[in-house]
Amino acid sequence: MLTGFLGAGKTSLLNRLVTDPALAETAVIINEFGEIGLDHLLVKPISDSVVLLQSGCLCCTMRGDLVDALEQLLRDLDNGRAVFRRVILETTGLADPAPVLQTAMAHPYLVMRYRLDGVITVVDAVNGDATLDAHMESVKQAAVADRIVLTKTDLVDTPEREAAKARLAARLHALNPAAPILDAAAGEATPARLLACGLYDPARKIPDVARWLAAEAYADAAHHHDHPHDVNRHDNRIRAFAFTADAAIPEAMLEMFLDLLRSVHGEGLLRLKGIVKLAETPASPIVIHGVQHVFHPSVRLPHWPDGDERTRIVLITRDLAPAAVKQLFDAFLGAAAPDRADRAALLDNPLVPFGGLDR
Repeated sequence: MLTGFLGAGKTSLLNRLVTDPALAETAVIINEFGEIGLDHLLVKPISDSVVLLQSGCLCCTMRGDLVDALEQLLRDLDNGRAVFRRVILETTGLADPAPVLQTAMAHPYLVMRYRLDGVITVVDAVNGDATLDAHMESVKQAAVADRIVLTKTDLVDTPEREAAKARLAARLHALNPAAPILDAAAGEATPARLLACGLYDPARKIPDVARWLAAEAYADAAHHHDHPHDVNRHDNRIRAFAFTADAAIPEAMLEMFLDLLRSVHGEGLLRLKGIVKLAETPASPIVIHGVQHVFHPSVRLPHWPDGDERTRIVLITRDLAPAAVKQLFDAFLGAAAPDRADRAALLDNPLVPFGGLDR
């Protein structure tokens, strides 16, 4: 998913990407062909709303809703009219990314055929700071990203602007410690660095998990650091944090924890990624990934990505205190241990609706 606020440079980035042979087996969903000036790239029409580009990339317009566009692409694929293995969706500049992601992740048919690989958010180096101040949507776009692309850095040519660019990069890193920040003007926003984030692919999962877990310490440091409090600053509503657990958790308990977390705190749960030590298979952890109320099917790793065999969960939340999530998880861990008194506490925990769990 390619997102970013109005004027950030999504269309310019997409124009560069679709000419690259690396996108030969990629379908791109946009609002209108005319918006990205593809006329000189068109080779032949596939159907009324799909064209094939010289690079081999498919491009289709979203004339109905997202579900219709994704289903049409699958029909073209199944009927042999098109070949692709990846879809890039460009959102409108005002879009809140979470509902768009949930549309594909929660649809019973689409979830059988698609997996979210990652979110690319484009941020304007000249106006990005002011946009983040003025629009919560832009803050959420940055917070949920797996890759952040900084555009228009070539227009930053004074010491004051350079300092402002550095502050913007630091602000984006504080909002989303695990997302690499790539400079488009410096040629860093290449298909190799933007695509294949590895969230769904077991072959890439271990290096990807190692990368975003490396941001765990920064997330904790950012959480504990004292920033000047400004009630008008949207960033103060967004928290990036992580927690760990040494003990393994039974799979059924983990599923209950995730179900309760998304039902009680789903609106505030922007992104969750984690590697979890299960009691049933402690040597083979699973990777979990969710966006608000919707979670991907978990992926099992053949082994731990590093020497640390603890459960580690990294979250980005809005208006949700880290302690609320950690206490809930600890309560489920306590309930999983038969020799612990924590089970009784969980059964009566006020965070658990409907009078507690089944005794």
